Amino acid sequence: MSTAAIQERLITADEFERIAHRYGRSELIDGRIIQMSPTKRQHGKVENRVAWLITQHVNTHALGEVGTGEVGCKLPNGRVRAPDVLFVPKDRLVDVPEDAFWPFAPNLAVEVISQGEKRQKVRDKVNEWIAAGSDLVWVVDPQSCTVTVYERAVPPCVLGEGDTLEGGAVLPGFSCSVAEIFG
Repeated sequence: MSTAAIQERLITADEFERIAHRYGRSELIDGRIIQMSPTKRQHGKVENRVAWLITQHVNTHALGEVGTGEVGCKLPNGRVRAPDVLFVPKDRLVDVPEDAFWPFAPNLAVEVISQGEKRQKVRDKVNEWIAAGSDLVWVVDPQSCTVTVYERAVPPCVLGEGDTLEGGAVLPGFSCSVAEIFG
């Protein structure tokens, strides 16, 4: 089936997984492939810094796997979302092929706000991650140099450069100053 024919109808997450390589940075929303524009330098720098800080901790303590570069995650609602950074603990790594999307939401999803990205779109993604099973979502805002921490059934907490970001039960022992993320 040609790419054009696939685009004329709604597709499933499994179908998307087979053809996603044709579309570059994209997600599957309500059966439609949504392409994402490339990020700018600041976004990439902040995303890399967050991933590096988490990866150092995860590798030191053999906690699991960190992913970057918008790795696809199949959600129970049929969507495929791709956070900027994700963490999955080692006990959930069983039987997940290296060449596949994650078949579930990560325990930690990190979204770095791109310049011009609508706040409602970010809130919708956060709600979707939590509803899909993520225990922790960090929204990193390079413009205001803040990190908003979302956990299930807990009010969000906004942290500034003078505050400490902690991994809680999801990323035990992890902590860094918010300023480190933007440094």
